[in-house]
Amino acid sequence: MLCRYVLGILLVLAAFPSNGFSAESSVSAADQTCMMCHSQEQDLTFDAGEKVSLKVNTEELGRSVHRIISCSDCHGFTADQHPKRTFKNHRQYTAFSAKVCTQCHVSHKTKIHEKLLSQSPKGTVCSDCHGFHSIQRARELSKGNHYCLNCHQRELSITFKTGEKQSIHINESILNISVHKNLSCTDCHFGFSSEEHPLRIFKSKRDYSIAMSESCRRCHFDKYSRTLEGIHYNLLTHGNLNAPVCTDCHGAHSVYSGRKEKLANAKKCERCHPEVYKVYTQSVHGGALILEHNEDVPICSDCHKAHDMTDPRTTDFRNAVPQMCGNCHADKDLMKKYGLSTAVVDTYLQDFHGVTLKFYKQQGKSVKPIAVCIDCHGIHDITKVNAPNAPMIKANLVKRCQKCHPAATANFPDSWVSHYKPSLKKAPLVYMINFGYKVFIPFMIIGLILQIILHIWRYAVNR
Repeated sequence: MLCRYVLGILLVLAAFPSNGFSAESSVSAADQTCMMCHSQEQDLTFDAGEKVSLKVNTEELGRSVHRIISCSDCHGFTADQHPKRTFKNHRQYTAFSAKVCTQCHVSHKTKIHEKLLSQSPKGTVCSDCHGFHSIQRARELSKGNHYCLNCHQRELSITFKTGEKQSIHINESILNISVHKNLSCTDCHFGFSSEEHPLRIFKSKRDYSIAMSESCRRCHFDKYSRTLEGIHYNLLTHGNLNAPVCTDCHGAHSVYSGRKEKLANAKKCERCHPEVYKVYTQSVHGGALILEHNEDVPICSDCHKAHDMTDPRTTDFRNAVPQMCGNCHADKDLMKKYGLSTAVVDTYLQDFHGVTLKFYKQQGKSVKPIAVCIDCHGIHDITKVNAPNAPMIKANLVKRCQKCHPAATANFPDSWVSHYKPSLKKAPLVYMINFGYKVFIPFMIIGLILQIILHIWRYAVNR
């Protein structure tokens, strides 16, 4: 009897505007009784101490596809019957509540639904992806990333035939600061949607990574086409699955701008080339990068390029070394910062080695290797020419000279004035001879011209 009076009072109150909620609300009049309580802030506490809000956002409910369904159709509660249920934790509550979906949705449109729901209640349940009171049409959800992230923000993984596991958890905060933050999931993961979610099977984790990297070429075809000429792609096509692909260097969902600090870019190469990187860190370039955070020094990609890197053991790569070094050492503004001369490039190109190399390049063939920068200065282990280990550098230089000049002695390199132009302080004898020629030759030319003029004048007078 008391319940009837309470119900009557609630129905009367529901007919009048209260707490900002009225009959014109998007919620049906039949649900006003429920909303008298569930429009207020209140929580349900589980045995584990977790809490869940019992407040229903009427605006969201009014926009959902279930707005024409009454509360009792899903929840089974009425004003007369409102049993108190207890749950151990939030997950048990979610799994129990999601069972009601199967009353209407008895079949699975896609294989992914069938697979995910077969793992319930421990696995994914309907509300994990679709929500509760704010359910939208699947085609509306598929327009944004929210639909995908409903599942992929959870700690999910896939297992390959080899037994390896790959996490498919996506950290949304990291995704939102990547260069691809404005793209939707389906821009890269084409073929996936709310309607289609094919199950793809891969033999190993590496096969999966290689397959996923193919998505990059849809937008970055110019860079992808350059990789086809590079050493990495060549290794990959010849069966070396460890050769790097796009995602190995750039990442998958945490792709940042290529203009990131140089040290971070150099460390990417370290993953596959740890020994070479270790040598580089001890060089004049690597030391300045790591210890001084100097962004002017060259890193791996400055010499080897990023996408179309060629085999460094080839003649073409070797012949291009002076140009690589010249990119920095011929830059007057850059070299001025460090008190270095840009004459190193010009003097090399004007001496025997540089002239011969230029001749070979014009001919399109090399008769034999010509000494280039790396032969004297090293490759990854470049040191200062006035470093404490200068005697060792000179000894190594002699050995290099002897490859082409077998009779070269210990003082053979001293006969060359190095890259720098002669001066009174450096190679004064050569400087004086050059200076003498600069003075003598113009006088000689002027004298010859005067002599010719006098001969012509005398010939004209005698006639």
